Parts: sequence; C-alpha cells; structure tokens
Amino acid sequence: MKHTFQQARYDEPLLIEKGKPGRVGTTLPPWDDIRDLRDLVPEGMSREDVRLPELSEPEIIRHYVRLSQMNYGTDSGIYPLGSCTMKYNPKINDVIASHPTLRRMHPLQPEDTVQGVLRMMYELQEALAEIGGMSACTLQPAAGAAGEFTGLLIAKKYHESRGDTIRDEVIIPDSAHGTNPASAVLAGLKVIEILSAPDGTVDVEALKGALSERTAAFMITNPSTLGIFERNINAIQRACHDAGALLYYDGANLNALMGKARPGDMGFDIMHYNLHKTFSTPHGGGGPGSGPVAVAARLADFLPVPVIVRNGNDYILDYDLPNTIGKVKGFYGNVGIMIRAWAFIKVLGGEGLKRASELAVLNASYIRSRIESVYPVPFSSPTKHEFVASADFLKEKGGSAKDVAKQLAQRGLHPPTNYFPLIVSEALMIEPTESETMEELDRFSDALLEIANCTAEEFAAAPKTTTVGRVDEITAAKNLILNWNQFPKEE
Repeated sequence: MKHTFQQARYDEPLLIEKGKPGRVGTTLPPWDDIRDLRDLVPEGMSREDVRLPELSEPEIIRHYVRLSQMNYGTDSGIYPLGSCTMKYNPKINDVIASHPTLRRMHPLQPEDTVQGVLRMMYELQEALAEIGGMSACTLQPAAGAAGEFTGLLIAKKYHESRGDTIRDEVIIPDSAHGTNPASAVLAGLKVIEILSAPDGTVDVEALKGALSERTAAFMITNPSTLGIFERNINAIQRACHDAGALLYYDGANLNALMGKARPGDMGFDIMHYNLHKTFSTPHGGGGPGSGPVAVAARLADFLPVPVIVRNGNDYILDYDLPNTIGKVKGFYGNVGIMIRAWAFIKVLGGEGLKRASELAVLNASYIRSRIESVYPVPFSSPTKHEFVASADFLKEKGGSAKDVAKQLAQRGLHPPTNYFPLIVSEALMIEPTESETMEELDRFSDALLEIANCTAEEFAAAPKTTTVGRVDEITAAKNLILNWNQFPKEE
C-alpha cells in the first residue's frame, strides 16, 4: 500500500517582529497610587528601552498554536528514536500530576502535611526495586545520566569503604550509550573500552582480559544498544564478581524486559531507571527527566539521602544512612515525573508492564521483518525492543542515513536515530515502542522502502514539505545564531 504525505509549510515570525506599538493582551491595574517604578529598581539595573513585543491576546495565541502545529511529538505520530524510547505518554498521567493539591505543595512543608506524595514516592521506589530485582532505591537523580553518575559514585565509595582504593577503572563496551563514559569520567574514574564480539554481544574473553584489581565496575546495557540480549550474562557477572568488580546495569532498555527478566536476578549490583523513557513520562527538549537508582542489599547504605521509609502508617524522610554519598539533587528529585511514572505503573500493573515489553519487542521485530531485505541488519541475533539497520547501500546512489532522515521528515514521519551506535556504518537505530498500531508500523516501513528507491537528486532536494527546508549544517555549526538579533536583517 502506497502512502501519501502532506504537511503545511509556512513561516512564523518572531513575536518581536510581529509586535506593533500600543497593542496589549491584558489590562493592568492603575498605577496612580504607586510611586515611580524606577525608585523600586536598584541603581544601574534599570533599562529605558527593553524592546518587549506589544501584541494582542489573539496574536499571541495564534503564534503559539502555529508553532505547536509546526512541531512533531509523540502525540503527532510514531517517534522511533532508537534507545531513547520516545513512547506515547498517557494523558491520565498528566491529569494526576496536575492535581491542584500536588501543584501547591512545597518541598519544605512538614512531613505530616505531605503524607500523600511521600506515600506515592515510597510506592514508586518499592515498585521500581521489585521490577529490577533490587533491594533499595533512590528517586533523587534527575535524568538517566545523573543516575549513572550516582551509581558510579556509589560504586566508588563502596570500594573505598573496604579500603580498596586503587579501583579507579570502569570497563564499558563499544556499543554503550555515550553517557556511560562521560558519567564515569565525571565520577573521577578512568574508562576502559572493550570491543564487541562479531555477533554484537560483549566479548567475554576481552572483558576478562580488561578486568583487574583496578576495576571498579563494568557498565552494560542489556539488551544492548543494538537491541541484542546478552546471552552470556551469567559468565559476565561471574567474571566481574570474581575480579572484585561491581556490575552496573544501564536501564535505558529496561522496557524490553519488564516482567520477563530482572537485572538483580542476573547478578547486577547497581542499576538506574529512565522514568522518562520506560515509564512513559515526558521526554525530549532537554527534559524533564528522572533516573532513579536501585542497588543490591550490600549497597543500600550508600544511597543518597533522604530515602523514603515507612513507619507504621507514616512515611518519613530518612537521612540516617551511614555510608551515604550525600545529596545528588535539590530536595527529592523531579516529583512531577515520579507521579506520572507511579500512575503508569498503577494503571498497568505487573501484567500490563509485561505486556508492554512484549509489544515493544513485537513491534520492533515486525518493522525489522518488513525492511531487512533492503536495509541490512548487521547482526543476526533476535531483535528485542529496537534494532540497528544500515543505510550504507545508499552511498552508491548518493544517499546516506542522514538523507533517509530528511526523506522521512518530508513524508511527515520522525526519523530514527542516525549514526549510532558508531560500530554500524550509516546506522539507523529504530525503536517503535509498544504504543504503535500495525497501520502506523506499516506507514513507517512503507516510507523506508520507498526511500530506498530515491535518486541522488531526490535525496539532495529533501525535505520539501517541512517548515524549514534542507539546512546547511556545516555553516550552521560554524556560525551559530543564538539570539534573534543576530538574524540578517532584510533591506
């Protein structure tokens, strides 16, 4: 079935360009009884010409509505960013998080006045620990990378508490998320990279060769960034623990395993969760995020404080952890995101979360089966929640993975992740999530198959239907325009 794609294209001026002197969108109270406002501003901090846009209310509303119509999000269509899990966010989550009582809470209120939200946080941390097969959990970290950083600080302090102070290395496979080595360096640890085996999994012998008395932890995502489950995970955990190292689980791909397997049961000591990915809370645009960290029993005392504990019918903030690494986030974390994740777990329950994982794997496998005869998938292992195909074959006709992305945008579809992981040439990292119907999966698959037949001229011209056409990316990177005043002015 051939699909057609239509999208409106128009330019939207900045508010500062649209404004006209004298237009207002609100009525202010009279200022007759208030002394000159300049007396209220400290000397040297006032400006005479602030150049604020002057617009009517309809102009402002229409401006932002038009901007929203130009945007693309999970409410618009499939958002198959591999490893980022850009799934649909149920509106019930937003309704609950927007409840007036919750909105009016302040983190400095006495504990006995916020028992409801403390109970929610407690139930969430306990649910996450159960889902991961871990013993204790903190909700503080504000994103997945912040969770990685927290987990590695825990690993570092654990070894130091045992007098094992020379352990300053973290082993990371070459298919890892880019935040893994960055988090390790920020935690004051050295990164040791190992190459993947030919089948895309961890090379166990290479891991054994890298392990030493200096190894603090081995960081791994399972299923991996290639969407492959590590079938040698038992051998991996034995090798790490025999060497005295901890095993860290990057929870970015937990949405492939919920209800099927638990990192704690695989022998992992530390893990982080991406509430803004696996548990359907808003993601993208720089945030918001939430990256809770869970640990095995021997590491529970190292968690950031406070943790939420239950004392009879009361929920309290416990600061009494003898080996705590201290705070890693102001107050208690991104509570608004926690509420959404709590609602998602409550609505679905254990069986619902398991079904979500099953559908995520099914949907990814379906798209792979539709396109892999055209877009090669370098590794033959079964697909989990995502897979990585290659657009390398398009080079001979003037195309690339980037051109596939621009052609998809022209067809009103969001492209998958490009050029990651780096071990696949012209990588297209595709993750449809569990949220999509077969019709949407077919629409995306059909578009990819159509794009494979594009000519060099068609690749060079795309996208034609988007608000912004083909961008000169090199010039854009070299000549940054970060302020509206930098735009070239028309004569």
